[in-house]
Amino acid sequence: MRFTSYVEALTWLESHVDFERVAPNRQAVPTLDPITDTLALLADPQLDFRTVHITGTNGKGTTTTLASALLSATGLRVGTFTSPDLHSINERIAVNGEPIDDEELITLLQRLADVESVSSIALTRFELLTAAAILHFSDEGVDVAVIEVGMGGTWDSTNIINSDVAVLTNVDLDHTAVLGTTIAEIASDKVGIFRGEGIAIVATTNAIVVDIAKRRAEEIGATLWLLDRDFVLARNELAFGGRAITLRTPFEQYEEILVSLHGIHQGVNAATAIVAAEAFLGRGLGDDVVTSTLAKARMPGRMELISRKPMIVVDGAHNPAGVKALVATLDGAFHVEGARRCVLGMLSGRDIDDMVEPLVALGFTEFHCCAPHSPRAMPASVVADAVRRHGGVAYEHPSGLAALAHARERSTDEDLIVVAGSLYLVAEVRGEVLRVRSRHLN
Repeated sequence: MRFTSYVEALTWLESHVDFERVAPNRQAVPTLDPITDTLALLADPQLDFRTVHITGTNGKGTTTTLASALLSATGLRVGTFTSPDLHSINERIAVNGEPIDDEELITLLQRLADVESVSSIALTRFELLTAAAILHFSDEGVDVAVIEVGMGGTWDSTNIINSDVAVLTNVDLDHTAVLGTTIAEIASDKVGIFRGEGIAIVATTNAIVVDIAKRRAEEIGATLWLLDRDFVLARNELAFGGRAITLRTPFEQYEEILVSLHGIHQGVNAATAIVAAEAFLGRGLGDDVVTSTLAKARMPGRMELISRKPMIVVDGAHNPAGVKALVATLDGAFHVEGARRCVLGMLSGRDIDDMVEPLVALGFTEFHCCAPHSPRAMPASVVADAVRRHGGVAYEHPSGLAALAHARERSTDEDLIVVAGSLYLVAEVRGEVLRVRSRHLN
């Protein structure tokens, strides 16, 4: 089988089990053997470059992107692997901020298809993308790859790397069917990315998480850097265009740095990215690199303003912790004179009441409920019922685009429309408003 087009290559990729679209569970004993054995047949390309590995319930995508940008600004050649994507698989695999092009992706998937044919090792879709990223970074001769965990840590396919720096952004209840039903269980899974003789960074002060991280670091001989002990975020305040942060790291003191992202959580993510980059370098980044990089930071789909009159903001908040951060941000960053409307859709497996209640309490005029474009989508009627249960006004729509159209029809130029609950929904709406064509097959 030879791929003659991008569509053929993606069709083969999509023929594999996709735990991002079909909720995984942990009925089988977890193992990294399939991806380990596949990469061994490809001469272990994960050994060809150094790595920074980032996990956490929320914020790991932003931290990964910012850490990559900071390291690139120092002159290094930096690979970045993130997930999920919004409009194209190519977004996930980048070198110095440039997504992989179609021909390179086709070639990588062809190599993986050949190995699968010879070995009969069937990887999942995410394992294949992880392997493709690692191959690409090896081929491109990167100095360092910053790699975002897909889910959890210990048994995530990205954990085949031997990272120089491991980062845990935070821990909250999410993916409980797989990772565990308590903070302690989830944290124990996530600290599995720590490595002996490496630096492990913990960017939360949650006592349960910190205790588990300390025990893991001591057990394997990792150096542990803790928030409020080894690095201190002294200021994280609302500023014009984003946040203003003051940060002390083990190497530098940064005063009044503008981060062009909205939300208290983004100030923490930016601080964590700085510390991660410095841990890798073994030195301070310096004011020029930090200031210039963070002033132009962009995170598509995360508290992103995509239109005015009415103002439309999209945010991929997809769990209770993410919704709390969204609510806190909206209270200060996006002041409008008119009404607030919410286009809301989410996937099954989420605690719907914990996600809906804070949004209703914030005072949205009405909710336009829909099912995101995913097999795991929660029906619009279920979301609408939860909104009404908490005292909100809800409309039901057959799609995200129909929900957006109705919200727009009912809005004036002074109003705000917030789109949230799922990155699948964000991608659909963002693509429509910004005229970005989806390159997904379905």
